[in-house]
Amino acid sequence: MTETGAATRWQFVLRDETVTVMLASKVAGWVKAGDLLTLSGDLGAGKSTFARALIRELTNDPTLDVPSPTFTLVQVYDGRAFPIVHADLYRIETVDELAELGWDEAADGALVIVEWADRIGNGIAPDRLDLQFSIPADADPRRRDMVMTGYGRFAPRLGEIKAIEDLLPEAGFDGAARRYMTGDASTRAYERLTRSDGRTAVLMISPPRADAPVVRYGKPYHLIAQLAADIRPFIAIDKALRQQGISAPEIYAANIDAGLAVLEDLGSEPCVTADGPIAERYLEAVGLLGKLHGATLPTTVPIDDATPYQIPPYDLDALLIEAELMIDWYAPQIAKVAVSASARATFLAIYTRLLQPLIDAPATWCLRDVHSPNLIWLPDRRGTARIGIVDFQDCVMGHPAYDVAALLQDARVTVPDALELRLLGAYAQMRKAADPRFDMAGFIQAYAVMGVQRATKILGIFARLDKRDRKPQYLENLPRIEAYLAKGLAHPALAELKAWFEAYVPRALGAERS
Repeated sequence: MTETGAATRWQFVLRDETVTVMLASKVAGWVKAGDLLTLSGDLGAGKSTFARALIRELTNDPTLDVPSPTFTLVQVYDGRAFPIVHADLYRIETVDELAELGWDEAADGALVIVEWADRIGNGIAPDRLDLQFSIPADADPRRRDMVMTGYGRFAPRLGEIKAIEDLLPEAGFDGAARRYMTGDASTRAYERLTRSDGRTAVLMISPPRADAPVVRYGKPYHLIAQLAADIRPFIAIDKALRQQGISAPEIYAANIDAGLAVLEDLGSEPCVTADGPIAERYLEAVGLLGKLHGATLPTTVPIDDATPYQIPPYDLDALLIEAELMIDWYAPQIAKVAVSASARATFLAIYTRLLQPLIDAPATWCLRDVHSPNLIWLPDRRGTARIGIVDFQDCVMGHPAYDVAALLQDARVTVPDALELRLLGAYAQMRKAADPRFDMAGFIQAYAVMGVQRATKILGIFARLDKRDRKPQYLENLPRIEAYLAKGLAHPALAELKAWFEAYVPRALGAERS
């Protein structure tokens, strides 16, 4: 078979059949419906042994009879999660013979395992995982060598799999069971690792951002909005937060280039219930923010002993392009209105007047996602250390009011007005006690402006998640965000922006809701 494009290769020494079976068990966790595995090698090299072990693992039947399909050509099994097609093409002469066997129908939605795939040359799909077995000369007769190669779309997948397998022993979690955890609105994924002794950790899979289209100033959106392009900011900010006594997860091991990290498992005890925020825990969370915002913090923090990381500014371009998400996504998709170019220009001019004084004010670490999904209660710790925080890679140097608004106007859980005022007062009193120059009235206005900017942004993000990313579950939060927006716009300093919404997108204020 002729191969084109990049490929990822991984070599294995299979000392005996037991090791072959163990590897097949691992591969069972890597494959999914629609994948193609091709097995090549001479007779007796171990193809059938591997295929049998893999099928037994995928069907959860260790005694399943898995004969070689040399004469039947194709054998189909019911796997736990998807069908499995096991084919042997040794007696196939042309690709046309596959069609006569009903190959396309059998392979649809299945994992396909093919022995002797080279018999049909270029007729085999280019996106696949190839396992080439061989019998090494002058070695233990039980030993087999195998080269695993990912072609096409399987090449980066295999690269990530290999990087994870290399990282887990470094973190002390070699052989740990892996269970998928709920992801988030980004491309990151998480798995809980559990060792045989019960100790757990979290595997974070955060690949570098793919090339994105230029939207403005010769830059893609994420660069303008100061969003992390890879895992480096997470590593740096995690270490910096821990140095400040904040309960960010310890990093056991990381592969920065691959976007992987094994993290301390802070557990899953939330700061909210089905009825809303737990007041005691939210009070500790605002105390954490007050402590952080009252400290003198550096603008440059280390990624490692030799590499510094400059925390980017939450500048006007970033704040405005976030707010414009409402015009680009929420207005047409949810409010069913088209905002004209002149109305957009007015929107941006109003926002610029509101935001510029906050940009010019003293800045602090703005973590940007201090809200309930990212906060974990740690009852065995003391004080503000009882608040674990797990999402901060988009940290910028910005106004402290932003994170306070993110916490007290939570996008996913309603914070009652009385609790919001209590928490806001507790934060302001803490800041005033630490610094008598703290301007409470000025902070309240900044809180309203930043809360409105965040609500405007999130309306756009949630509409985009529905339309572009096929994640409609975020739409259920829109009424809450609209209510936060309307409340923030009631501040006298935001009267001009309120009038803009009333004129152009009244739906965002809860009006004309369908």
